[in-house]
Amino acid sequence: MHELFCTSPIRATFRETVCIETAEWEHLNYPMTYAVAIPTFNAAADWTNFAQALIAASDPQSILIVDSESTDGTVDLSRMAGFRIHTIPKSQFNHGSTRQLAVELLPDAEVIIFMTQDAVLADRSSISRLLASFADPSVAAAFGRQLPRFNANPIESHARLFNYSTQSDMRTLASRLQLGFKTIFISNSFAAYRRDALISVGGFPHDVIFGEDTITAAKLLLSGWKIAYVAEARVYHSHSYTWMQEFRRYFDIGVLHTRENWLLKEFGTTSGEGGRFVRSEIRYLWPKNWRLVPSAVIRNVLKLLGYRLGRIENRLSLKWKRRISMHSHFWKIETLSSK
Repeated sequence: MHELFCTSPIRATFRETVCIETAEWEHLNYPMTYAVAIPTFNAAADWTNFAQALIAASDPQSILIVDSESTDGTVDLSRMAGFRIHTIPKSQFNHGSTRQLAVELLPDAEVIIFMTQDAVLADRSSISRLLASFADPSVAAAFGRQLPRFNANPIESHARLFNYSTQSDMRTLASRLQLGFKTIFISNSFAAYRRDALISVGGFPHDVIFGEDTITAAKLLLSGWKIAYVAEARVYHSHSYTWMQEFRRYFDIGVLHTRENWLLKEFGTTSGEGGRFVRSEIRYLWPKNWRLVPSAVIRNVLKLLGYRLGRIENRLSLKWKRRISMHSHFWKIETLSSK
C-alpha cells in the first residue's frame, strides 16, 4: 500500500482536500531522461505542500536542490525527502549562473525542469504533460500554466489569468510578428529545457539581475528552436506584492531591458502589452471588486515609474540601485566585481 498525502484546502482548486498516491510516478512513462532543479533559500515555511506534491509526481532522486545557505532547516528537509542537495554560498547566488550550475550538475538528464520553492504542482501529471512536448525534436523548451493561489486576492489572480492562457500553443521566431515581446514570455517557476538546445545557445546567462529565462528563450527562438506553452501542466504560484515591491520589481525589469537591449530590438517593446494588461485588469475588477480599482491604478503607475527608472539605471549610483532594486544582492556582487 502506498502512502497518501493530502494538499490543504489553501492549495486545492475547489476548496476540497486532495489526496494523491505518493508512488504514482513509478507508473508513469516519460519520453526521455529528466531531472528537476530547484534553487532554494529558507524554503521551510511552504515545504509540506511543495515537497509532497513533487514527490507524488517525480522520483525524489531525480530532484536536485541547490541551496543558498538556508538557516531554517531547508537542507535537512530536503535530505529527509530523499532529494539530492548541492549547497552554494548565499553571496554567489545569481538567477542565471545558479541555474546553469544545476545543468552542469545533472549531466545525464536530457531535459532539466526548473521550479521555484513556492511553486506547487497542481496535480501528479503536470510533469509528464510538460515532458510530453519534447517528443517533438524541434522543441527546446516548454513551460506550464501558473494558477493563482487559492487565497489570492483579485489583483494577484488577474495577473496569472492574463499571462497564462487556458490554451496551449507552440511558439517559433515567426510568432513575434503576432505576439511581439510576448513571444519570449516564459517562467522558470515551472519550465523545462532540452539540454542539447540549452547548451547550443551558451546556457543560461551568468551575470543577470533576473530574466535568465526570457534571455534564453529569445536565444533559442533566434537559433531556430521552438518553445511550447503547455496549459495542461499546472502549478499554483502567485504573489501578493505591495506597491513598493511592484515598483522595485519593475525597476529590475527596466534594468534587464536596458542591459539586454537586443531583446527589444528583436521582439519589440512591451508598451502594447502593458496597455492591454491595464485595460484587462480594470475590466476584471469592475464592478465586483471596484474598491480595488484605485489600488490597481496606483500599482500600474508605480510599475511604469519603476520601469522607466530602470531604463536609466546607468545614471544612478550603486548605492541607489541597491536601495531601489528587488534583487539587491545583484548589486552587491556587481560592486565586488567592479573593484
